[in-house]
Amino acid sequence: MAPQKHVADVPRNILPRLTWNSSSSRPSVTVTHHPSLATSQRRPLPQAWSPVKRRFSSLTPPSQSAQLISTSSRDAISGYLVSRGTSITTPATSNTTPRGNPIRHNGVYVATYHPARRAFHATPVRPRDHHFDTLKFVKRLQAEGFSEEQSVAMMRVLNDIIQESIQNLTRTMVLREDSERSTYTQKVDFAKLRSELLNADSTEAQLTRSSHEKIAADLAKLNSRLRDEIGRTQASVRLDLNLEKGRIREEANSQEMRIKETETRIEQEVAGLRERVEAVKFSTLQWLMGVCTGTAALILGAWRLFM
Repeated sequence: MAPQKHVADVPRNILPRLTWNSSSSRPSVTVTHHPSLATSQRRPLPQAWSPVKRRFSSLTPPSQSAQLISTSSRDAISGYLVSRGTSITTPATSNTTPRGNPIRHNGVYVATYHPARRAFHATPVRPRDHHFDTLKFVKRLQAEGFSEEQSVAMMRVLNDIIQESIQNLTRTMVLREDSERSTYTQKVDFAKLRSELLNADSTEAQLTRSSHEKIAADLAKLNSRLRDEIGRTQASVRLDLNLEKGRIREEANSQEMRIKETETRIEQEVAGLRERVEAVKFSTLQWLMGVCTGTAALILGAWRLFM
């Protein structure tokens, strides 16, 4: 385990500020020094702050190890500092200290300022959320016997794994605002659909009711008209039947009268014929009696003559 050395904390009020100038097509960075930096420039750095005397277990030169650590931990810590609105810069030291040296805060090299290679863009840096205390985790690993580089690397790997796991979990999820918006949209759509269905139902019911009433009125009219027609037909049929019955009765009466007249005439003719027959019989008897009498007289006369 590496021995713990005394580290002097750098106050934030003496750190310079980075301001963005987005008037040109390519933004530039302006370093604004704090007024209290004038006194700090005259003071020499503490012994623990000098990166030259810092020894690492991997025997890496101070500048290279600081760059490696800053590269591994810059994405993890700069996101937290950017999300809080804090700009990462180097302290304004004397001309003897190079500007590419890293900044050490609470025993961890947090960043390295490279004015020649640093590329700034107009797009704001997306903050990277940390789901655990990275500094506490690094200190705990160092307390367990890991070196500073290993602790920072493990912290970064663990942070990447947690971030990737959270991204994999949240990839199939939606935001509460989107869910509420979708729910509200669905409720509005359902309410609109319900109102439309109610309106359509009421309209269809009214149309059906009106058509039913119209059909019922038409049926009543047709029923009354049919009844009138049936009554008229029955009355006309009855009238025709009565007239036909009267005519038949009259014809029957006339036929009976004719039959009676014919019978009377026949009886009269029969009576006349009987009288004629009786008269003919009487005349015939009279003629026969005359003939017989004449014949008898002739016979008697002849007999008297011959006798």
